[in-house]
Amino acid sequence: MSIPARLLQMLLTLAALSLVFYLLLGLMPGDPIDLALTADPRLTAADAERLRALHGLDRPLWARYLSWAGAVLRGDFGYSRLFARPVLALIGPALLSSLALLGLALGLAVLAGVGLGVLAALRPRLGPAVQGLAALAQAMPGFWLGILLIILFAVTLGWLPAGGAAEGGEPRWPFLVLPVATLAFGHMAAYARHALSAMRGAMADPWIRTARARGASEGRVALRHALPNAAVPLITLLGLDAGSLVSGAVITETLFARPGMGKLIFDAVMGNDYNLALVALLLVAGVTMLGNLAADLGQRALDPRLA
Repeated sequence: MSIPARLLQMLLTLAALSLVFYLLLGLMPGDPIDLALTADPRLTAADAERLRALHGLDRPLWARYLSWAGAVLRGDFGYSRLFARPVLALIGPALLSSLALLGLALGLAVLAGVGLGVLAALRPRLGPAVQGLAALAQAMPGFWLGILLIILFAVTLGWLPAGGAAEGGEPRWPFLVLPVATLAFGHMAAYARHALSAMRGAMADPWIRTARARGASEGRVALRHALPNAAVPLITLLGLDAGSLVSGAVITETLFARPGMGKLIFDAVMGNDYNLALVALLLVAGVTMLGNLAADLGQRALDPRLA
């Protein structure tokens, strides 16, 4: 499928997802007016009806969706009820925070996982150890690992902050170490296992024996000849992980009190903040599809037979 066709397919998918998300959020129990009544006992039933009419909540769900979609097409993403700010003003800082956190975590996971997989493929005796470490990392709950890291490095040793984000002129890296390590350890498992399996298959190919017969060193054979062929499934995995770069890890960001996309989506959904939740969820879906498209293009660049 050509790139323009893929982009058109992505737009249609986003339109369908926007309808699904809007319906699901609209069917949740309660609405912003109910929450306002709970928060302010001075509001009467007449006030509630007036507010529902003012915000269009007295109209059918499909009519509200069409009104929201029309506003979005005009570039009006609305205001957040929870934060009393424009939606785009909230999305930007949260997106940058998640990109910094999860970009570092994913980069570390790729380097460590692929490195362990290549090392185990070159040294078969290390294969069981790498597979055992990958199984441990994949089975360990992220929140549990995060709590252990907080207890050890923040509470017991006092080396790093337990959570939050840098303020003013504070350095940012101490606040990133623990959440990055928590996320990277779990992602590393998948890359280590896929890299080990792909490298074993690539190292058995005929041209690898030819390269060895020509006198190439084992490291050159692995990095120059085997790894590019083994990278095709790894790029697919990297594309699938692209969505997490925007959505963030809800549990990890909540555990470390980081103001990222994951926590923003959680707060918006739980607070019935329709405008903020819809835009954030659609942004996650859009970046996930762009990541898959980038992965397909990367695969075609490495292996023209896939074009």
